[in-house]
Amino acid sequence: MKITTSTLNDIPEIFRLYKLATDFQKVKFPDNQWPEFEKDFMSTEVVENRQFKLLIDDNIACFWAITYSDPQIWEEKDNDSSIYIHRIATNPQYRGKNFVQAIVAWSKDFAAKENKQYVRMDTCGKNDKLINHYKSCGFDFLGMKKLNNTSDLPSHYHNADVCFFEIDLR
Repeated sequence: MKITTSTLNDIPEIFRLYKLATDFQKVKFPDNQWPEFEKDFMSTEVVENRQFKLLIDDNIACFWAITYSDPQIWEEKDNDSSIYIHRIATNPQYRGKNFVQAIVAWSKDFAAKENKQYVRMDTCGKNDKLINHYKSCGFDFLGMKKLNNTSDLPSHYHNADVCFFEIDLR
């Protein structure tokens, strides 16, 4: 297993995996799925070295992105020194391999090297199985609430209950 930054050549595979993940969400979570993302949005993440991939035998098994700021989701807590994990998408061929555990280990190391105090993540909708999975991977579940301002966020955040997760590195 190897974790590295994504490249512009990975963008077709990123979109393929997001489409497969969205199709999966439609079945499992019909009230909440990722919207279609623009190619420029993904390209920016790649160019800014904020899109990552997990490789197994040189095959892309999983993608995710990070940000260093997330004010509309984390509001006043965004002032804390953090990285924020977004949009983990797993290749269906590799589902069930607990890549979140590997992403958590990687993110803790990455955040520490960047002198960040927290690793944070959110997800929309009340999904007890997912909440418990993230907790078992080392996140503290901070609760759930509706966001105050979703105007600049993707549509799956609009009127959604958002679950908040955090790892304190201090």
